[in-house]
Amino acid sequence: MAATKERALEAAVELLGTDGVRALSHARVDERAGLPAGSTSNWFRTRRALLGGIIDWMAEQERADFSPALLERPTPETIIEGLCTVFLLETGPFAARTRARYALFLELAADDELLAPLSRQRREFERWTDRLVTEAGIPDPVPAARTIMALGDGLVLHRLTVDPELDARPVIERAVRALAASVG
Repeated sequence: MAATKERALEAAVELLGTDGVRALSHARVDERAGLPAGSTSNWFRTRRALLGGIIDWMAEQERADFSPALLERPTPETIIEGLCTVFLLETGPFAARTRARYALFLELAADDELLAPLSRQRREFERWTDRLVTEAGIPDPVPAARTIMALGDGLVLHRLTVDPELDARPVIERAVRALAASVG
């Protein structure tokens, strides 16, 4: 049963990432996952429960994909490499999931209950980035980490919406090196 539930969640994220939040329904998830009609509603009785399941599943997948082991001994150079890797994954193989996350943030902005797990996941990545920047010796680590994250968000959004061929490496290199060189 876990394998079919996993297929349903993967299909739901794909559906959100390609067709948007308004297209999400139990029947469409079943169809996209190749599951018998009613399968998704057996696990998630309501649309709200389905959204909650999707959010939790996406967070679990992202934690597994981008574990802190990615950058065990951070330096500005390894941070650049790590950010470039994450950028390529988020805009390549995980592009549908990235679009789904953005769609959910926008759609659920006024729903504190469903927005909470998305916000928790974001804070977890903020803490991870704070740690990396601090351990790399970059001055003013928390503002530097927020700068890096905002830059990453902007680059990902730009590549997914405006410029699918965007090479983010020069921008990431310049920003991280400038932050590393900055003094108070």
